Amino acid sequence: MDIESGTDSQLDSQTDNQTDNPIEIIYEDEHLVAINKEAGLLVHRSWLDKGETRFAMQLTRDAVGCHVFPVHRLDRPTSGVLLFSKSSAVARSLTEAFTEHKVAKQYLAVVRGFMPEKGTVDYALSFKPDAIADKFADLDKPAQEAVTHWQSLAQIELPFAVSKKHDTSRYSLMSLIPETGRKHQLRRHMRHLFHPIVGDTSYGDGRHNKFFRAQYDCTRMLLHAQMLTLDHPVTGEPLVLTAGFDDQWNRILQEFSWVDSAKA
Repeated sequence: MDIESGTDSQLDSQTDNQTDNPIEIIYEDEHLVAINKEAGLLVHRSWLDKGETRFAMQLTRDAVGCHVFPVHRLDRPTSGVLLFSKSSAVARSLTEAFTEHKVAKQYLAVVRGFMPEKGTVDYALSFKPDAIADKFADLDKPAQEAVTHWQSLAQIELPFAVSKKHDTSRYSLMSLIPETGRKHQLRRHMRHLFHPIVGDTSYGDGRHNKFFRAQYDCTRMLLHAQMLTLDHPVTGEPLVLTAGFDDQWNRILQEFSWVDSAKA
């Protein structure tokens, strides 16, 4: 797999340099608040990114006027539904719900190549340490069970020879549903299947990342947490949280005539 790390770094830097746009709140009540996290935004402060000034947790707290507690995470380059609680007690309840797989998560992704209509990848993932944050972690941890279900929503073949092996380039719009929640699970599973997510600078194909950047001005990873479905931790009522797309996602969906296919 051809990874062009030098040019791919531009994807992160361009996405990271976001203007101070206010966050988009997609749901709020006295117990919960959910936002549509933008790509490139960290969930909370980290000593690994000392130069950052915008964080989803702090922006959400400022917007709702009270402390908020994270109950799950989204990778920095991933956009979409991010849920917080307004109390530690509700946070514990939600964390248990995520751990016990009582929360359904649905993502959309654009991947390289044509994938089968539907399927499941059951492929254990080894511990992925961070060079700094996990400096003293146990590196001998056994691989953990990781299961992802997928469904192909749309496909397109473009008349561009991104790879020297082919005269055209193929892409698929995928619905990805993780059954487990391992670090970078969807990104690693798609690479394992040889259908990496477009724009992924860690596990993707640099040639296709560069092509999308040049042809469609797409400077982000095309992975979006579109929907979160759960029972409300206090009322027990079913709750469906849906996040819309940003300009770059909408541009790709329109260019490829995938708008209807991408609807939740």
